[in-house]
Amino acid sequence: MVSNLGIIYHRINPELKVEQLHETSIVLEGIDPVQILGINNKKFKILRSHFPKLKVVARGGTIKVIGDEEEIIRFEEKLGSLIEHIERYNELTEIDIEDILGSKEKISSKKYNGDVLVHGNDGLLVKARTPNQQKMVSSIDKNDMLFAVGPAGTGKTYTAVALAVRAMKNKSVRKIILTRPAVEAGENLGFLPGDLQEKLDPYLQPLYDALRDMIPSAKLKDLLEKGEIQIAPLAFMRGRTLDNAFVILDEAQNATIPQMKMFLTRMGRSAKFVITGDMTQVDLPAHQPSGLTKAIDMVKSIKGIAVVQLTNKDVIRHELVTRIINAFSKLEENDTELKNKSKK
Repeated sequence: MVSNLGIIYHRINPELKVEQLHETSIVLEGIDPVQILGINNKKFKILRSHFPKLKVVARGGTIKVIGDEEEIIRFEEKLGSLIEHIERYNELTEIDIEDILGSKEKISSKKYNGDVLVHGNDGLLVKARTPNQQKMVSSIDKNDMLFAVGPAGTGKTYTAVALAVRAMKNKSVRKIILTRPAVEAGENLGFLPGDLQEKLDPYLQPLYDALRDMIPSAKLKDLLEKGEIQIAPLAFMRGRTLDNAFVILDEAQNATIPQMKMFLTRMGRSAKFVITGDMTQVDLPAHQPSGLTKAIDMVKSIKGIAVVQLTNKDVIRHELVTRIINAFSKLEENDTELKNKSKK
């Protein structure tokens, strides 16, 4: 039995026989439908104009398509290319739509500066901004494990997150895992109010901040709910094997030697590991040595592992941050106790 909608469509397009009609519904998940449809359906009208033999109707986040099966398949492929473009560049202009729909290529041929790691939100272009940040990029391209060590404000964490997001967008990994030692609470967070996630969030906030710069909120929420992006304290890594993942251990100077061993041995197949830390900001108890420098000393000569040392020249925050770091460095040079603590 042919639906009434199919009969109406047959009358509008008499070239197609009623028995040839097929119907499919496509749900737009993980993106804002406005990115595809446009304000007042302006983009959707362009999309629909490229498929005159199909009846295409959009309702909220669902697109219903009726017509010849081969033409529907072509529509789905082109719609997929539009969605991939949004995921890669976080935008889709009317010109982009015309370029993609008019091209035989699956993905848009739109070219951008090769230095851009991630096309973030609101037109943000995330790039390596210093020579040592660029060294982080080239090192992770050639190696599976990278240690990036340096003072506050040098972009270690931000660059690492950008590399992870780039890897996910390029489909070279299936998931991103971000972790930090929660040393301020001794990884025993029971005294804090709220559920487990609310207890952990204050320690993991810098990682969320970086992700929010690079991934639209609707997409980020979807990735977190699906577990394709995971953010958890270091203790939660125990017992896991991390395959097909880009994994970042942030604030690694606050990991103990046993924790570092535990983390580094989680590495699975097709995985990338980035370990970042600042040895001038160790928050472990005085009797507890940091595992970061010990780990670097032990593995730096192993093939497939790179170490990048960032310096005060890489600081990209307010210019006062550089002056503050220099002032504290001079203080440590003149204070034996502080110097010894920073080397633990």
